[in-house]
Amino acid sequence: MTLEFTLTRSAQPVAGDTRQGVLAEPGFGRHFTDHMVSIDWTVDGGWHDARVEPYGPLQMDPASAVLHYGQEIFEGMKAYRRANGSVWTFRPEENAKRMQRSAARLALPQLPVDDFVEAVRQLVEVDEAWVPEGGENSLYLRPFMIANEVFLGVRAAQTVRFMVIASPAGPYFAGGVKPVSIWLSTEYNRAGKGGTGAAKCGGNYAASLLPTQQAAENGCAQVLFLDESGSDLEELGGMNVVLVKADGTLVTPESESILDGVTRNSLLQLAADAGHTVERRPVTLSEWRDGVADGSITEAFACGTAAVLTPIAALKSPDEVIGDPDAPAGPVATSLRKQLTDIQYGRADDRHGWMHRLTGAR
Repeated sequence: MTLEFTLTRSAQPVAGDTRQGVLAEPGFGRHFTDHMVSIDWTVDGGWHDARVEPYGPLQMDPASAVLHYGQEIFEGMKAYRRANGSVWTFRPEENAKRMQRSAARLALPQLPVDDFVEAVRQLVEVDEAWVPEGGENSLYLRPFMIANEVFLGVRAAQTVRFMVIASPAGPYFAGGVKPVSIWLSTEYNRAGKGGTGAAKCGGNYAASLLPTQQAAENGCAQVLFLDESGSDLEELGGMNVVLVKADGTLVTPESESILDGVTRNSLLQLAADAGHTVERRPVTLSEWRDGVADGSITEAFACGTAAVLTPIAALKSPDEVIGDPDAPAGPVATSLRKQLTDIQYGRADDRHGWMHRLTGAR
């Protein structure tokens, strides 16, 4: 049965002129809308008490399970304002399904897909004025789930809360899309066989923070991890990676330790539509190194919700540099990024039915 949502409007919403000032320069993840969604779950009662309520701090017992055992998951997605004022989101059912897979791995309850999508719609409907206009501005949506049972003991929690918050976001590349250098982590692994690598949980990202600091210290924008053997590519701290061959083939690492990226899957579908061969398989560091050296690999890019697609100019490590730090963005990456963003903002036909309307035209 689909959940019924109640609405309690904020008694102190952000003033209109203040909100417009935020929307003019939203940054990323710094400002939040007036409301949030909460849905509770108990082992005996299932999902219940779905509500849209004023955004604000959570009152949480110090013994809440999530604070001690990290039993939590999250998603990331966006809402886009079109020229006619309507607001849409991109493939929300895929985010809902991925959250279900993450929940299963973290021993959390699975929220039905329809309830996930409706929770997003409810929040965007009440905070629709927070969806910015123009350029690559969007409303970033953060659904998440936490174990909030007051209990110290290593077992799955019996009470859980699902929530959605939202934050207006400006373009990830304020000065235009620019290729970046990536640091290769040779000391740390992101995930191991049988671990939580394919789940979108905070622990994976916490483990990447120290290597990411090392990347910044070496003049790089992100960090790339290898598998536990030290030979195969996995993914960046928060993005998937794709290599482009001279013959037009796109190759992306595939293993049980890699997050199933919605953005990556969509870009690869667009590439296939355009006649490119797409390969999902283990990819070794040596293949990248040798391919750049002999010219058989001509481009590399990272992809994820926030940046959509980031061209990779070079991969750096303490021992070598693969690629050219000054290389421009390649034609395949540039074309794919434009195709996807044109679909998301309604500038191109949505041939695959990926877009989901959240609110109508104003």
